[in-house]
Amino acid sequence: MEIKREALPQDMDFRSRQLMSRDMLRGTLEDEDLERFVEQAVMTTTLDKAVAWAQGNSIYPMTFGLACCAIEMMSIVAARVDIARFGFEAFRASPRQADLLILSGRVSTKMAPVIRRIYDQMLEPKFAISMGACCSSTGVFNNYALVPSDKFMPIDVHVPGCPPRPEALAHGILKLRDKIQHNEREGWRERYDAVGTEEVVAVAAGSDSGKAGGPISITDRHGVALTASTGEAAGA
Repeated sequence: MEIKREALPQDMDFRSRQLMSRDMLRGTLEDEDLERFVEQAVMTTTLDKAVAWAQGNSIYPMTFGLACCAIEMMSIVAARVDIARFGFEAFRASPRQADLLILSGRVSTKMAPVIRRIYDQMLEPKFAISMGACCSSTGVFNNYALVPSDKFMPIDVHVPGCPPRPEALAHGILKLRDKIQHNEREGWRERYDAVGTEEVVAVAAGSDSGKAGGPISITDRHGVALTASTGEAAGA
C-alpha cells in the first residue's frame, strides 16, 4: 500500500483531531490545513492492493499431515515461531474452510489422488506449499512408490529440508504471502552490488566432465579461479 502520513503535532490532543475531522466533513477546512490533515489522517491505496493485503494476512491452512514433516508443521503455531503474528494460525479441519494446503511429508502413488481431491474441494483462490525433500523430489525415498507433489497438483512454494525446521516453513509462508500481495523480491544483491558473485562451475574444454577428479575450475564474478580441480582448493 502507498501510505503518506506525517507525525501529528505533540500539542494536538484527541479533541483537536475530532474538531479537525468535523471541519473537514463540513467543508470548512481548506487550503493548507486541509492538505496537512489529509496527509496525517488519510491512507490511500487501490482496491486490488487492499484485497491482496487482506488475503495475504488471512490464510487458513488445512489440518493435514503426511509424514514426519507434519511434526515440524505443528510447531509453527507454538510460541517459538508463532505464525499467528501473520494471520496463518487458524488451521481448518475441512477443505471448504481452508485455502492453503501444506503437503508435509512424502506422497505415495496411492495417496496422490486423495490429496488432489482435497485440493480440488478447497476454496478459491487456493495455494499449496510443498514441505520437505520427500514431497518435492521424493528425497531419500526415490523409488516407484512415491511421486513428487508438483507432478499431480500446482505448487506455489517449495520448502527444502529433511525435515525443514519450523522457521524454514515460516519463511516459505512469508514468501507465499509476498507472492499473494505481489511484493517484489528483496533485491539484496542489487543493494550491496553483489550481482554475479555466484560461484559458477566451468568445465575445461576437451575434458570429460563426467569423470571424478576432472579439471573443473570455479570462478568468481571477476573471473578469478577459486579451485584448480575437483576437491582441490587453488593454491593448495
